[in-house]
Parts: sequence; structure tokens; C-alpha cells
Amino acid sequence: MTSQPTKKTAEPAPGGHGLQAGLKNRHLSMIAIGGVIGAGLFVGSSSGIATAGPGILLSYALVGTLVVLVMRMLGEMSAANPTSGSFSAHADRALGRWAGFSIGWLYWFFWVVVLAVEATAGAVILEGWFPAVPQWGWALIVMVVLTATNLVSVGSYGEFEFWFAGIKVVAIAAFIVIGGLAIFGLLPGVDSDQAGLSNLTDHGGFLPHGPGAILTGVLLVVFSFMGSEIATLAAGESENPQQAVTKATNSIIWRVAVFYLGSILVVVSLLPWDSKAIADKGSYVAALDSLGIAHAGQIMNFIVLTSVLSCLNSGLYTASRMAFSLGQRGDAPKGFARTTGNGVPRTAILVSVAFGFVAVFFNYKFPDSVFLFLVNSSGAVALFVWLVICFSQLRMRKIIQRESPEKLVVKMWLYPYLTWATAALIVFVLGYMLTDTEHDGRKTVLLSLLVAAAVLAIAFVKEKVRGGRPAGVGAVASETERDEVKTG
Repeated sequence: MTSQPTKKTAEPAPGGHGLQAGLKNRHLSMIAIGGVIGAGLFVGSSSGIATAGPGILLSYALVGTLVVLVMRMLGEMSAANPTSGSFSAHADRALGRWAGFSIGWLYWFFWVVVLAVEATAGAVILEGWFPAVPQWGWALIVMVVLTATNLVSVGSYGEFEFWFAGIKVVAIAAFIVIGGLAIFGLLPGVDSDQAGLSNLTDHGGFLPHGPGAILTGVLLVVFSFMGSEIATLAAGESENPQQAVTKATNSIIWRVAVFYLGSILVVVSLLPWDSKAIADKGSYVAALDSLGIAHAGQIMNFIVLTSVLSCLNSGLYTASRMAFSLGQRGDAPKGFARTTGNGVPRTAILVSVAFGFVAVFFNYKFPDSVFLFLVNSSGAVALFVWLVICFSQLRMRKIIQRESPEKLVVKMWLYPYLTWATAALIVFVLGYMLTDTEHDGRKTVLLSLLVAAAVLAIAFVKEKVRGGRPAGVGAVASETERDEVKTG
């Protein structure tokens, strides 16, 4: 791999030197692979297995298909116009300024809340290892360290994420290989009397709780897929944005199939789905324990911690780049779009992490009121983002075909029928969530809609007061982005 010249500008900015193409090809490759593996895969899969049994595989397959289709649409738009604003910038162009403003700020809100969730999860693990430092102290330490990493350069973010994601990828690959050998009785020194593909149909059948449990499982696993779109945001700071987006888009199918479906298949084959160990220890720890692997719990804690740090690192990067893009387009304070000599949007990073710190404080001071509201009110943002991507792609395909058809290097399959079908499925999932009171699905959708309505109201009021895009730096930057779509 060749390193990128440090002074190449990826995107212009008012003040500073603009974002710089400091991400190498290997960084982008691992960001694309690791972005789809969240800590939720390790932590939250046990509840999905308990709800749907082996049928949770169908839940993961359904959501995975949804993610593949949405990423295909996003890849089409981002390959034609790579930008740090990704789907927010595309929505601005395709649907109107209100759409780009609203989905951009909702996405930013989602990630600053995630910062608090992940910092707390990491602090719990670290406190268990080093109890001399209180939990809040560990949360503070990990956020400060990763903030410093992001402030140095985009290359330092990429390097950290390369190793974080690499550990996750190697760990899951090893888990699948070892588990697969054990299932077929080929693992030397291990004689697991519980392992076998018969676990998929024994103990009440493949769908022990009926077909309806598949949809309930969807609600439990859908949010663990958030992060697959990060590669399209990061591509704007890579040496070859179009190639990076195309590669990430084309590889999403095998990434979902291997890391999600493959690893969950191993779990439900190594152990009966109703094993008490899965509920008590977590699915992956229980699976490792069943093979007699020593210190399985600590091994998995290390992997989960790595996933948490990866999510924190990428969350801060993603939130700051979305804030930077909003500043470029005049939808956030102009200072958000200013960069340092190293191409780092320092103000956007510091503001994002400041809100993250506030959310961490709420988590420790008001966990069952204020913080619970923040988590629930950001919970459905993933589905909102995917829905906006669908409608943006419907419009952007026509715009790109009319103005620069040579930039359609990635195309959505069976356009527009599959796009409409995907949007309908997302709406169906949101509707089904409204019927879910057992897992707080209704509360999550209603609170998320409330926050979305508030942001939309601000967008329309802002538009009406200003009477269109303002003259000034933000407007110029936005028009530059628009012209890039037109002229290539």
C-alpha cells in the first residue's frame, strides 16, 4: 500500500486547509469491514436467541438483506459524489435542504449518545480488571484518549481503527473456524456432546416461538448493524474515494453473511438455543465455554472492549464529520467547517465530544430518566437514515443520469422497484415496532419521532426565516458540493 500525501485536500472548508486525504487503502478496507461489526453483535445477540430461537438466523438474514440494499443505494450516490456528509449531503441535493439538515443532525445526535453508551460499557469492563479506578474515571479516560487520537490527524484515527477492527475480524474468524470444527467433531482435544446441527431443529424446532418471533427478533438485532455506512463518510478523506466506496459497497454481502450469519449459526449449533448458559454468560462466552476453552469470559471481554473502543473511535469521527459537513452547507455554525493544518475539524470534534461527556454525566446521574430518554429517542434514527437514503436514491439516480451518467459506476439493482420495496420494508418494521410493548419498541419509535419532528420544525423555521440558502461561506461550500455532482 502507498501512503497518501498529507497535504492533499479532500474537501474545501472555510478557514483552515480543508479535510485531507490521510486515510490509506488499508485503513478504508478495515473501516469497511469493521464498521459492520458492532459491540451489539457480541452483547445483544443472546436476547435475540432467547426470543426467536434458531430462527434468529432469519431475523439477521432479513436485516442483513435490508442493510445490503440500503448500502447499495448509498454506494451508488457516494461513488458519484464522495463527501464527508454522505447521505445527509445527498438528501440535501435530492430532497431539499430540510432533509439534509434534519437527517444530518439526527445522525449526529445518534452518535453522541452512542459515545456515552459505549464509554460506559468499556468502563464496566475496565473497572472489573482495574477496580482501583472508578467506573466514571475509566469512561473519562477512554473518551479523552480517543478524542486526542481524532484531534491529531485523520491518519491516526485510521490507524487506531485499523487495529481495533483487525482484532474484531480476527476474533470472529477464529470463532467461526474453531466452532465449525467442533460442530463437525473435527476439533482436536474437544468432545462436545452438545454441539451439532441438530440444535437447529431440536428443543422445540427451528421456530420454537412461532414465525412471529422472527419479526420480534428483527427489532432486537436491527440496531447492531448501524455503522455500515461509515465507510462512505470516510471515503471523502481517502486517496481514491470512488474506488473506496465501490469496494466497500461490493463487499457488504460477504461481510454480513460471514460475520453476522456465520457467527450466530455457530453459536446456535454449539449450544441449544434455550441453554441457561446463553442467558447467564452471553451467547459467545457460553459457546466458548462449551468447548472448554480456558478464560473464555475474559477473552470475550477483551474482544468486546476492542469493539467498544472501535465504536467510540468511529462514533467520534463520524459525528465530527457530519457536523463538519453541516457547517460547510450552512446548516451548522461556520466554525464546525474550519480545519487545522492537518485537515482536522477541531471544533466539530470538540463540540461532539462535549455532548458525549454531557451524556455520560446523565448516564451516571440520571440513568433511568434523562439518559433513558436520550437512548430511546435516538433508537430509531438508524431506520430513519435508511429510509431517507431510499428516497434520496430515487431522485439522485435521475439527476446523475441526466447530468453525469459516467459517474454511475455503482448501480442499485432493479431500480426503482427494489428501492421502493426496501422503503416499504423499513416502514413496515417501524410500524411493527409500534406494536411492540415488551421490548420498548413503541416507546423508541414514538420518542424518536418526537425528536425528529422537533428537528424538522427547526429546519422549516430556519428555511422560512432565511428565505433560502444564505450568502456566505456555508452557502459557497454547499454550492461547491452541488456543482461536483453536476460537473464531476
